[in-house]
Amino acid sequence: MRDFSVEAPDLYSAEPIPASAQAAIEALLESGDLFRYTTPETSPAALLERAFAEKLGARFALAVSSCSAALFLSLKALNLRSGARVLIPAFTFAAVPSAIVHAGCVPVLVEVDSTYRVDLADLEEKAITADAILISHMRGHTSDMDAILKIAHTNEVPMIEDAAHSLGTTWNGRNIGTLGKIGCFSFQSYKMLNAGEGGMLITDDPELIARAVIMSGAYEHNWKSHAIVRNAAEPWQNKLPLYNMRMQNLSACVVRPQLDMLDQRVVQGRANHDQAAKRLQDSGYFTVPASLPLEQRAPDSIQFNLVDFSEDQARSFMVNAKENGITASVFGLSTDNARAFWNWQFIDDIPELPKTRAMLSKACDVRLPARLDRAEVDYVADVLIDAARRVKG
Repeated sequence: MRDFSVEAPDLYSAEPIPASAQAAIEALLESGDLFRYTTPETSPAALLERAFAEKLGARFALAVSSCSAALFLSLKALNLRSGARVLIPAFTFAAVPSAIVHAGCVPVLVEVDSTYRVDLADLEEKAITADAILISHMRGHTSDMDAILKIAHTNEVPMIEDAAHSLGTTWNGRNIGTLGKIGCFSFQSYKMLNAGEGGMLITDDPELIARAVIMSGAYEHNWKSHAIVRNAAEPWQNKLPLYNMRMQNLSACVVRPQLDMLDQRVVQGRANHDQAAKRLQDSGYFTVPASLPLEQRAPDSIQFNLVDFSEDQARSFMVNAKENGITASVFGLSTDNARAFWNWQFIDDIPELPKTRAMLSKACDVRLPARLDRAEVDYVADVLIDAARRVKG
């Protein structure tokens, strides 16, 4: 049996900031131009938008303060009616239904199965009365996007992608975030690109990006610095509210140099995930849902289901893993977990959703950053397997 007296790997430090970003930050601080519209067309935020759009293969990108801000602006840019019904997977982060409520719309929760993917039958049934579909690729797990796009097309509703956990993931060779009408990304510290906070909205629709640019806080004529959308934005001058959700230049300086590191981080993150997944699956204590044939993941964490654990055993498993330095959270058993839909008490009439509830009662979540080496990944797997063995005897 492994000796766990060795110090556990640090799973919670963010991806490191490269020296090139530190140099860009120092130059920016010397200039004092933290506001993106001081030197609008050559600002770090503008340069990041162009580089990000090119990297993802999108026509337009808008740098904002968070992925939540990107989701909110997407809903407002779509000009949905007040009280519009927006379908979301019931397995997502609380920020997603929060953005919907903030936009004056109503989140409608859709069942999620034991593989963490949207229940397509429930989605299809609820899409008949929907005004939009917002698909969260929660923890980087991609649902059947061909089927979802078909449902959206059949019901003539726009589809937004919450790709906060999926930068670098592809579906049938296309980047996640470019499949729907709008894609939204996060640069929060635990994501592939680390700015502490920050987000990005991408789209190929000039009208949508024009409205989003103005509402993000491009007041007076600052929208003119977004040269590619000038013609589309001009008719909206003074006709849209300003929500002031801009990204400042400091965050852009942190993110932009990391774009060159994204591909390598994706490769390493996938290798770490697959290494741990095989160990956990082979142990017999867990099941790790496999990726779909058209899905190429970019994971920075691992999720797995506990096999035949009682609630008391699941709680003991978490305690035992923690004793050896690894935090393993069962979504439905962690107090006030923001990913358990019954904790979203700001929503009226929360449905029961038995499939999703059953999944969350056994689905376990562990951070697995791309920067880990093989020995560190093995340590994580060893701790989890040992914790399960002690619980199950």
